Amino acid sequence: MLKTLDRYIIKKFLSTFFFTALIFTLISVVIDYSEKVNKFIESEITKREIVLGYFPNFIVFIDGLLWPLFTLIAVIFFTSRMAYNSEIISILNAGVSFRRLMRPYLLTAVFIAVLHLIGNHYYIPKGNKIRLDIEHKYFSHDNDKGRTTDVHMFVAPNTKVYINRFNKRDSTVRNFRLERFDSNQLVYLLKATSAEFLGPPDKWRLRNYEIRTFNGSDESLTIGRGQQIDTTINLLPEDFVDFIEQQSMMTTAQLKAYIHKQRTRGVGNLEKYLVELYRRSAEPFTILILTVIGVAVAARKVRGGMGLHLAIGISIGALYIFMSRFAIVFANGQAIPPIVGIWLPNIVFTFVAALLVVRAQK
Repeated sequence: MLKTLDRYIIKKFLSTFFFTALIFTLISVVIDYSEKVNKFIESEITKREIVLGYFPNFIVFIDGLLWPLFTLIAVIFFTSRMAYNSEIISILNAGVSFRRLMRPYLLTAVFIAVLHLIGNHYYIPKGNKIRLDIEHKYFSHDNDKGRTTDVHMFVAPNTKVYINRFNKRDSTVRNFRLERFDSNQLVYLLKATSAEFLGPPDKWRLRNYEIRTFNGSDESLTIGRGQQIDTTINLLPEDFVDFIEQQSMMTTAQLKAYIHKQRTRGVGNLEKYLVELYRRSAEPFTILILTVIGVAVAARKVRGGMGLHLAIGISIGALYIFMSRFAIVFANGQAIPPIVGIWLPNIVFTFVAALLVVRAQK
């Protein structure tokens, strides 16, 4: 059952949180618009795409990115006001323990964290895809870092393809080769001077092909000069596309499927996708940690008042962001496992939160 104290704190927490989110969102939209206004004017983007496509999804993106920081600022802001007005002291003097005081804070933080968790895993990636597709179409034409020449790629654990050149415009290949191995021995070789993607599921048409099969010292050869053959290969035109922010455009289900597909192919360098996957679950947990830190810092009445509390809170938030970005760089560089790089700041700040709670005003 929620007591009057619980409802009072929850109401203050939510109202301050959403007000903080509104203010920072408006500032972010104004800054982003001022940076892109020339691109909006010079490009062929329509007003509908700007108003209904780009900015609504930009708001979803920036809010999802900053929700932990919004939580910390909101908690410190209204808690320090309560402390300045001697409300916290009155609550503690009435026999309410600090642990009991934390309950409505944590209930609200869990509610915000659940919203953030759902958004991170589904809604924010959906919005990112719409927003980034618009950016790639009108503003950032060189963000695709996918290789199209001299591509070596596994399409199965023991099957590798080589592509001399892939044309993204019409999904055609020049000089195609597929090799299949058994115990490190080549058992099948397929060559074609050109290949064309026919459509899902993974259908390709090979022209001027040559097929060799090996069985020990025996070899068979099939030549189809001037002929074509249709076959299925675990290869899609999307495999040649690699946008810088591609991992943020996938829902968690799509991200897991992509990681699994690449692993079955024997492809490495999946760190940025694993970092994104683990980040989506770690950030909501950060909301709980920063809530505890905010209460422990702001509940004590000090001479500096709200200004000092906000300064301390923003410094802690900046330190957390710095540490998390630092750990992500190491995780992307394969210096540490991605899951360690993502969760390390949370682990460190959990101990910081515990220390602040122990030393908080009781």
